[in-house]
Amino acid sequence: MHTVSIFGVGLIGGSFALALKQAGFQGKIIGVSSPATIAAAHAAGAIDDALPAEQAAALADLIYLAQPISRILDTLPRLDPWVRPEALVTDAGSTKARIVARASETLLRCQFLGGHPLAGKEHRGVEHADPDLFKGRRYVLTPRQERDLRSPAALDFIEWLHRIGAHTLLTTPGQHDAIVAYTSHLPQLTATALAACLAAEFAGELPPVWGPALLDSTRLALSPFDIWRDILETNQAAIDSALASYISHLQRMRERLALADMRQYFEEGAKIAARIRDSG
Repeated sequence: MHTVSIFGVGLIGGSFALALKQAGFQGKIIGVSSPATIAAAHAAGAIDDALPAEQAAALADLIYLAQPISRILDTLPRLDPWVRPEALVTDAGSTKARIVARASETLLRCQFLGGHPLAGKEHRGVEHADPDLFKGRRYVLTPRQERDLRSPAALDFIEWLHRIGAHTLLTTPGQHDAIVAYTSHLPQLTATALAACLAAEFAGELPPVWGPALLDSTRLALSPFDIWRDILETNQAAIDSALASYISHLQRMRERLALADMRQYFEEGAKIAARIRDSG
């Protein structure tokens, strides 16, 4: 892997570029983004060059799509005439089924390997890029078939993921989307709903009494809707199922609020919370 073209040099794309450089990558990293983002990426030291999409794709051994999901879906059909047959195209989209299906339909001249780094921040933009963003984090890969992982380009990419400190995890696009509806999308919506509830209850003012628990539980409410709009649109059925399950649990908790069996909720919740922290 000598040339990497990153489409969307924001938080994730910029962090991937900085992580590669920190891990010893000696090749060229090309950015494909808006002029303002390119200028910021140059200032951050994330990229070595900037080119139009067609030229960047034609030169790349690895094309890394770190755009919003809707932009990834728009970009994939355009890539096929430009790419080299031995190149690998991957993405960092937060949902996988729609993206992998689009790649299967439109990207025929080279290999595609779906990906999702389970890393991020509340703030986007290359100004917040961090070379350590992926260290110790799970990085999901969704190959269409097992042999996709054995191509030279895929083996090289996976080796670099390990070099930047990520822990790769394999699953199918459908399984990925069903799981992250509970483990990523539901926490976001829960935090947003709590913050919206507070805003309505206190007429947009700060509550007079609050502590660290409120800071912890509303942190994700800082996330911008521009990112989440595409996630909600491309994983609607799974998110609806997760919300229905969560609302059902909340309703049962409400019905048992004064009863002794509330203890069961606390004990079961504490067990899984402890296991999540122990595994991290």
